[in-house]
Amino acid sequence: MARRVAVVEDEAELATLVEYNLIRSGFECRIFPGSKDTIAGILAWRPDLVVLDVMLPDADGFELCRAIRRAPSLAHVPILFLTARSDEVDRVLGLEIGGDDYITKPFSPRELMARVKAHLRRQEREPAGDTVSAGPVRIDRAAHRVFLENRELALTSMEFRLLEFFVSHPGLTYSREQLLTEVWGTEHFITPRSVDVHIRRLREHIEEAPAEPKHLVTVRGFGYRFEAPE
Repeated sequence: MARRVAVVEDEAELATLVEYNLIRSGFECRIFPGSKDTIAGILAWRPDLVVLDVMLPDADGFELCRAIRRAPSLAHVPILFLTARSDEVDRVLGLEIGGDDYITKPFSPRELMARVKAHLRRQEREPAGDTVSAGPVRIDRAAHRVFLENRELALTSMEFRLLEFFVSHPGLTYSREQLLTEVWGTEHFITPRSVDVHIRRLREHIEEAPAEPKHLVTVRGFGYRFEAPE
């Protein structure tokens, strides 16, 4: 069965270009114009990935991203922002609210397809073993569920992979570049700066005081380490 990609884009010519390249690459595609009813349509269609514009006529792409992340059935679906807003503050905001990737216009259709395929390939990979735990975090890999003590967390697909990697390697320190290779893989397109954004989001999920983390700690001058005291 072809993987489904929802494209939220109000520019008809651009939407047609993206749709053409997705279908040509073997995906099933559906275009949503970015109205306030878009979230209902996405929830009903259940895509495997969302390509999302930020500047929409009667809806805000960032707000749509937040709405998708609040829906349990779509919380893990990769979201790839495709937008003309190229400022770093917009890029960081897009990642902070749950985006997995950020491409600025004008863009190369070939690069867009490469990123879509890379995110879906990573989503398909199943880590070995059923569960892994360290400290207060327990991860059910088969069910794609994460628990902080007895409370289930709603994580994005990238947050899940990043936390799973740390929990599987407690006590070891990794640089940003190592995390990009180990978690994002050789097909990653984001910068080391973006790793910091995902770390900050994870801390908001698992730390009592995110500004003073006890588990996902910074190793100054090098990177990050997950500590799991017994």
